[in-house]
Parts: sequence; C-alpha cells; structure tokens
Amino acid sequence: MAVSPPRSRRTGNTILIQVSDTGSGIGPEDLPHVLDRFWRAEKSRNRHTGGSGLGLSIARQLTEAHGGILSVASAPGTETVFTLRLPL
Repeated sequence: MAVSPPRSRRTGNTILIQVSDTGSGIGPEDLPHVLDRFWRAEKSRNRHTGGSGLGLSIARQLTEAHGGILSVASAPGTETVFTLRLPL
C-alpha cells in the first residue's frame, strides 16, 4: 500500500484536503461504517490487537465542530480517498 501526499486546494470559501492510498480498499458493505465510533472492519481485532476504533470518529467530530465535513470514498482493490472540507 502506498499513501499519497495530502492534496489541498481552495474552492470558494472552503479548503479541501484529500489523502489517498492504493491499498486493498474498503468494501461497499463496510464503507458506511468507517467513520462510526468503535467500528472495525476486521471483527477479530480488539483494543489489544488493533486500536480502539475511535480515530476516524474523533476526526469526524472535530471536523464537524469546525463546520466541516469528513467523507470517504473507496474502490476495493484500487484506492481509498478521505476528503476533509473546512470553511475558511
């Protein structure tokens, strides 16, 4: 998996930041839950073997607290793109 450097640009009164990778992608059945609190795609993981499942949820909450939006798009086997939109 390769992670691309973050890309950013201004669109009107919004800053758009995108981070993408070329990993295995996120399945369509998992995509709606990626930003949920305590959610993990791999059910065999727990706090001792794979984190708490809070990182992306915290990122989403911080983004929303600043009036922004955090979203994710993925094509399995191709790439995953996280997009952060924040008002200027």
